[in-house]
Amino acid sequence: MLRSSSLLILPLVLMAGSGSASAQMADVPAAICDAPAELPAALASWRQATPLQAVGARKALASATVTPGQTVAMALLPTPKVAYPLRPEKPGGSVSFGGLARFTVDRAGTWRVALSTPAWVDVVKDGKASTSIAHGHGPDCSGIRKMVDYALEPGDYVLQVAANGSDKVTLLVTPLP
Repeated sequence: MLRSSSLLILPLVLMAGSGSASAQMADVPAAICDAPAELPAALASWRQATPLQAVGARKALASATVTPGQTVAMALLPTPKVAYPLRPEKPGGSVSFGGLARFTVDRAGTWRVALSTPAWVDVVKDGKASTSIAHGHGPDCSGIRKMVDYALEPGDYVLQVAANGSDKVTLLVTPLP
């Protein structure tokens, strides 16, 4: 009798053990990094971020300029303090962070916005959001969590960052070859 009870319990123990192993595997990072990743030329400035304070209103954009090709460590504002020129598709809640900055495109082509977080990003010109043409992740071990590409024409743009989980994001706007 004891033996048959043990046989019934054994599969339960094995199943419980495998569930636990699965849960642990879910916590394993996608890439184990011994050294920072090599970065392509378009992302070369990623590790030399300069500080930039995002603004909460369009009228203050002159003080928050992103220079294309130069990575910034952007300090964000609590979402309720940001008046987005165009409502973000994913604005975030009252406990999230966001902000505005501006940048200028000098030549038509594909431009990439790289972010250290999964924040929502919009590129706005003349009151309209630019449609993204590609989405992706940065190279493993680079610190780049999200990349969004846009086909942009020359002109001035507003960069809207929304729904960020912390008050900081590393960000790069860069033309692609």
